[in-house]
Amino acid sequence: MKRKIIVLFSLCSLMQAQELDGKKIFETYCWGCHHQTAMAFGPSFSEIASKRTAEEVKAYIIEPEAMYKSFGYKRSAMTQLKLKDEELDAVAKYILSYKGK
Repeated sequence: MKRKIIVLFSLCSLMQAQELDGKKIFETYCWGCHHQTAMAFGPSFSEIASKRTAEEVKAYIIEPEAMYKSFGYKRSAMTQLKLKDEELDAVAKYILSYKGK
């Protein structure tokens, strides 16, 4: 019984360690054009979060050229990023954490 508890605890710890950090993904791919609360080359995360859902954020990251008109932009300068689903989820969650800030 004690061994099962230790194994279960270890598995839970591993699962938590594998959760991706949206801030690190932001720093790697987004920081050059976006800042959390201030306008940079692109809109701030607080502005994006106030207007978009997680699905819209992910769709724009995946295919900015296909989405910019539906978002009301005159053009898209954003580079299409090739992120894994887990990375998309993590960065969208991080962006939306700025809603109301």
